Amino acid sequence: MPAYILKRLAMSIATMFFIIVLTFVLMHSVPGGPFSPEKAVPPEVIAALNQKYGLDKPLIVQFGNYLSGLLHFNLGPSFKYPGRTVNDFIVNGAPYSMRLGFVTIAFAVVASIPMGVVAAKRNGHWPDAVVMVVATLGVTIPSFVAAAGLIYLFSYRLKWVPTFGLNAPITFILPVLALGGYSLSFLARLVRSSMLEVMGQDYIRTARAKGVGEWRIVFRHALRNAMIPFLTVLGPTIAGLMTGSFVIEKIFAIPGMGGYFVNSVTQRDYTTIMGMTVFYAAFLIVMVFIIDMFFRLIDPRIQLD
Repeated sequence: MPAYILKRLAMSIATMFFIIVLTFVLMHSVPGGPFSPEKAVPPEVIAALNQKYGLDKPLIVQFGNYLSGLLHFNLGPSFKYPGRTVNDFIVNGAPYSMRLGFVTIAFAVVASIPMGVVAAKRNGHWPDAVVMVVATLGVTIPSFVAAAGLIYLFSYRLKWVPTFGLNAPITFILPVLALGGYSLSFLARLVRSSMLEVMGQDYIRTARAKGVGEWRIVFRHALRNAMIPFLTVLGPTIAGLMTGSFVIEKIFAIPGMGGYFVNSVTQRDYTTIMGMTVFYAAFLIVMVFIIDMFFRLIDPRIQLD
């Protein structure tokens, strides 16, 4: 196990470095810069700004300076918001995005597993049809369409829940449903397909022949092995949901990280683009590593070393 952890740590560092280099190169390959607005600005002003933020130096020097700051957890100042840093954006936006993402992933996981199990156990019957219809709708309907429909029905017509912020438990209902619809549907379909495959294995037939109860077979033997594909996609799903969704945050007026990231791309705010990308990549790598650790608990036959 220690050898595996050290190996994964080295791979994670190498992956992060590759992501940083690729993002930095692609970002500086786009024509224009953070101080190239639509209106004409005197060249002297642009030159002064480039000098202030070190953009007049060679790219290799800029990259070295960025890595130096990154090692001290300093993601740099924002080029578009004077007096604010990328660290400020993450500190201010991450709590909102992560609270929404945590509740969403909890909802998706708790609901998708029983949906998939019931659909697999009742394959070809009406429970399976109901689950598959719901899962298909969740996968095909875009989140902004679902959000608009939920707001119209539950806020405008029924007036049951508010449409903005995350100030109370009731305010989580609509954004969680809109944001988690796709993940819930995808995970439910994955559990169903995995359960159908596992339920056809020889050891399941052997357990039935020995007289083991059906639901004990499902939850003790089949579901445990069916969870391996589920866990494989759970890491990236958690990272995606907990780092912000621009569309959902915009619709429900949630000041999360999604808005900062999209605005930084449209405004060519180099440091914010880099900082948000590094934050998301690091979070994704950590989640994938944690999920890999769970594989050993789910299936003792898996040797991580």
